[in-house]
Amino acid sequence: MFKKILIANRGEIACRVAATARRMGVKTVAVYSDADARAKHVAACDEAVHIGASSPAESYLRWQTIIDAAKATGAQAIHPGYGFLSENTHFAQACADAGLVFIGPLPQSIQAMGLKAESKRLMAKAGVPLVPGYQGEDQDPALLQREADKIGYPVLIKASAGGGGKGMREVYASADFADALASCKREAMNSFANDAVLIEKLVQNPRHIEIQIFGDTQGNCVYLFERDCSTQRRHQKVLEESPAPGLLPEMRKRMGEAAVAAAKAVNYVGAGTVEFIVEQPGGYAHPEQMQFFFMEMNTRLQVEHPVTEAISSQDLVEWQMRVAAGQPLPCRQEDLHITGHAIEARICAETPDNDFLPATGQLVVYRKPPHVAFERAALSGSGIHVRFDDGVREGDAISPFYDSMIAKLIVHGSTREEALARMQTALAATHIVGLSTNLQFLRRAVASHAFSTAQLDTALIAREKAVLFHQEPVGLPLAAAAAVAHTLLQERARETTDPFSRRDGWHSHGDVRRRFALAFGDAPASATLHYAHGGALALSVGEGADAVQGALVFERTAGGAIDLRFGERRETVTVYAQGGRLAVFAPQGATRIEVIDQLAQASATQEEGGRLTAPMPGKVVSFAVKAGDQVAKGQPLAVMEAMKMEHTIAAPSDGTVAELMYAPGDQVAEGDELLKLEVA
Repeated sequence: MFKKILIANRGEIACRVAATARRMGVKTVAVYSDADARAKHVAACDEAVHIGASSPAESYLRWQTIIDAAKATGAQAIHPGYGFLSENTHFAQACADAGLVFIGPLPQSIQAMGLKAESKRLMAKAGVPLVPGYQGEDQDPALLQREADKIGYPVLIKASAGGGGKGMREVYASADFADALASCKREAMNSFANDAVLIEKLVQNPRHIEIQIFGDTQGNCVYLFERDCSTQRRHQKVLEESPAPGLLPEMRKRMGEAAVAAAKAVNYVGAGTVEFIVEQPGGYAHPEQMQFFFMEMNTRLQVEHPVTEAISSQDLVEWQMRVAAGQPLPCRQEDLHITGHAIEARICAETPDNDFLPATGQLVVYRKPPHVAFERAALSGSGIHVRFDDGVREGDAISPFYDSMIAKLIVHGSTREEALARMQTALAATHIVGLSTNLQFLRRAVASHAFSTAQLDTALIAREKAVLFHQEPVGLPLAAAAAVAHTLLQERARETTDPFSRRDGWHSHGDVRRRFALAFGDAPASATLHYAHGGALALSVGEGADAVQGALVFERTAGGAIDLRFGERRETVTVYAQGGRLAVFAPQGATRIEVIDQLAQASATQEEGGRLTAPMPGKVVSFAVKAGDQVAKGQPLAVMEAMKMEHTIAAPSDGTVAELMYAPGDQVAEGDELLKLEVA
């Protein structure tokens, strides 16, 4: 076994690899960019080497600098994690040329499976089922258009060197093909430095089911069962689980054997995932009619590998290291068994209600449920069935330079129903304040009828949008009561023995009322607190006949939450404050409410109209208009790139473009004015 390895990655996967290495007695070396100088993964390793500026191109993608760091620190091997250089053939070969072990597959295996078109040709030769499509080398746009027309719409354009949902476009009509192709090629070139694409028939009602495989240098290869990754947004996974609900044992065996055949076709060594698209012609009630087709092979460890670890009680990172060191696989196929059910949720910095726009900012509050982290067989043997994988701490910043994922929450249960219940409990106990996240969206997704009853396909989120987006789970009355209770508790904490410091509303005669100006959602609101003699409090939320009234009783719990009673309701809520803005976490969900400083509000000025600003930090890719152009509401104006994804900025109303403030290629900060629009 190695004595020291370098981890050529960052964030939660770097922490994950370091944890297994530490348990195995292997020393670790971290690498870090300017943005990650104080990152958690740096502290998790025994040594750390600075490799460059914040952008990936100037740090984590500089493979020669990383190899130099490994040699300088005496590392014998490099673990690439996932993303960045993990599927880079040149990096894997450079490691071998430098006398370093690449903890992953052989360079020729990465090359064979990395290009989607080439991998499909290999799979066809090996007899693995394929979706009808075009994987040719001729990339002439006119030819691609003809091939798409021949296949029949809808079709899917995919970057041949792609992955992670990038470089993919669905096209439903021939007239839309050219624009979709151009956009796909641009994103592919930007993400993978290769704009070649392939075209496939878009399978209807599809599920995304992948098989975890493992090969060693002795020629052994096994599959560690499947993961269902059908719950996706923008072709990126949101929830993953194992085993796949409704998958019949016979089909599981056929898919596993097909995945092993695919791996053996390229002499595969190490961890890999063979991804299949599964058609359900008979719907969810007829799993016997399912058909599977090869999509691609990911020649690395997957983000969702913890669910496989949970149901198999194996440490896949340990397997990677042992295989890379020349040892045989720890298990034979007959030794592997499924135990229980596991689900993983990806917690991301994003705004689901705004098309999952990536978010940046500081983790002002970052509280996690009781959990284990990176433990071997932790979910099936320790009595704790919640695992939390992350690479951040409270106070850290989520920057625009890297992926938007904050953490992975993994739960295990003896049944899927038990795992679902544990996931809901763990998500409710996860509190993040300081930036927008998908936490509440995840709670709704797990509780949705389609997911909870395993009616799974890749269109689940779009199909359930009525219950997944723009929801308010807490409501104004409870949120206002929590805000008032929090404010009074804060005031009481500042009281001294001086009677004039007290804010309990005491008067020698008459009623005392106190009005709170609030902002909830997109609308102003108010609450009136009535101080009765004897210290009793009554609260009225809202105005007139719609007002909700009741007695208000509250106290701080030992854990810092608030035991809140408002009228007939009693809830335990947790409130976090950022100035007057409050984040309220209740059993049914979380919300935001603001207690307005009316003095400050009176002096506030209205934001200047006619300005279109960057919704996040990033790079201007292109403008679709020029000064003087007439535009219509909803018309695309500009394309920005942030967190490795393209985002289109559209006109909020009809008008005329007055001025472009930046040029393509410019970096912009959140809130920077991109262009001036004279509103019609």
